[in-house]
Amino acid sequence: MVLMLSAPAAFCATAKSEAKVENSMTAEESSLLTKRVEEIRDMDKSAMSSKEKSELKKELKDTKDNIRRNGGYVYIGTGTLILIILLIILL
Repeated sequence: MVLMLSAPAAFCATAKSEAKVENSMTAEESSLLTKRVEEIRDMDKSAMSSKEKSELKKELKDTKDNIRRNGGYVYIGTGTLILIILLIILL
């Protein structure tokens, strides 16, 4: 019984150590993506077809998700924000 309970933990520990990947983005990559987002926003989209517009919209969404996922975005929940404000007021 003890062997049965300890085996999954041993396999899980080896899998976690092998799959360690860092998801951070350099400042240069972040600035390039930000510049591309600004270029897309500044484009004159009135002469484009609907297919081109949808491709740009998809690229913009993917770029924003990539920036958020890789460290260019900090999210603080409402509950956490209220807790921080209360702690600041009380202390």
